[in-house]
Amino acid sequence: MTSHFALHRRHVLGGAAAAALTSPLAAGAQSKEPIKIGSALPLTGSQAGYGNDFATGTRMAVKDVNDAGGIAGRPVELVVLDTQADPQLGINALNRFIGVEKLPMFLTAWSAVVKAQAPIANREKVLELNCGANSPEIATLGDYVYTAFPLAEVDIVKLANYVFTTLGKKTVAVLYINNDTGIDAAKLYRDTFTAAGGKIVAFEAYDPKATEFTGMLLKARAANPEIVHLHGLTADTPQVIAQMRQLGMTQRVTSYSAAYNPKLLEQLGPAAEGLIVTSLAPGVNDNPNVAGFLERWKKEQGRVPNGLPYVQYEYDMVFLVKALYEYLDKKSQPATGESLIAALLAIKEFDLPMTGKMIIDGHRVNKPVYLLTVQKGVFVPLATLT
Repeated sequence: MTSHFALHRRHVLGGAAAAALTSPLAAGAQSKEPIKIGSALPLTGSQAGYGNDFATGTRMAVKDVNDAGGIAGRPVELVVLDTQADPQLGINALNRFIGVEKLPMFLTAWSAVVKAQAPIANREKVLELNCGANSPEIATLGDYVYTAFPLAEVDIVKLANYVFTTLGKKTVAVLYINNDTGIDAAKLYRDTFTAAGGKIVAFEAYDPKATEFTGMLLKARAANPEIVHLHGLTADTPQVIAQMRQLGMTQRVTSYSAAYNPKLLEQLGPAAEGLIVTSLAPGVNDNPNVAGFLERWKKEQGRVPNGLPYVQYEYDMVFLVKALYEYLDKKSQPATGESLIAALLAIKEFDLPMTGKMIIDGHRVNKPVYLLTVQKGVFVPLATLT
């Protein structure tokens, strides 16, 4: 079964980083009880640049859905709670979603947060839907934890094979942040590249709070890799690359979607040249809706979004939730964690405005991987890996 959604190019209010965000209600649905969508995101702290833009993308979708009459005639209300990308704050947010908001499902992101919330979601039988974290372990966290975002086993595997087969690189240094985001993905890259016939000449972790990376980088420099793979977060990735260049390391760098960030280019300047990043969402040349969305965003926000692929998924999650609730409405079933999961698995295939076709395959999704590289200070398409 496929659900089709149209993109509405109407304006929304600018982004505000509040602890709870409520979208306007469509006039025809104001008298009906709203459907609340909970989203746990970092609105403050080191990841706030991404988190607030994710929230803005979700609010834009909520407005579009409400402008079109809501979900089954009911208005949508969005509640965004701040996690600071911290596991304990993620647990606090979930407890509020369950105990105060009485939500049967919620959206979440950041691997450490997703993992911390999972035991509670399973115990309370609330659907936890990941839409931005990539740890492969997310697929194994329990019966009530699902992902609508491709995990690292999708883009990291394809990237590692591309580096060996297409770029012809035989030696790689892998540098990664020592947390749930970096550890599993780094091991996956290492194992994939080695299985392809390559050699990992350095495999180095760094502390999430580190700002000085000289020791690690000197080890990597001594190993003389042909290319460097870096798996970090938005705050540390540009620092690592900048210090690489200061130490005379000129190797090309690969990374994943977190490095697909216009602010990184501003921070690094020429040091970013040649960087290769993955994207798990189509770009402006792949989906005409994305071009319209970017035009709308720039008009309202005065800039391009941080982490465009993630923002596309955040926007689309509202339409996925819409499909789940409308499925249950047609069957006259109440929305519970169990019934929403049943709807998710029954529909299975979703045709979403920004990210295109999504097939839920158990606790995983598979999507094409789009590679981009930095040329003359801008990201440009490099390859599409299917």
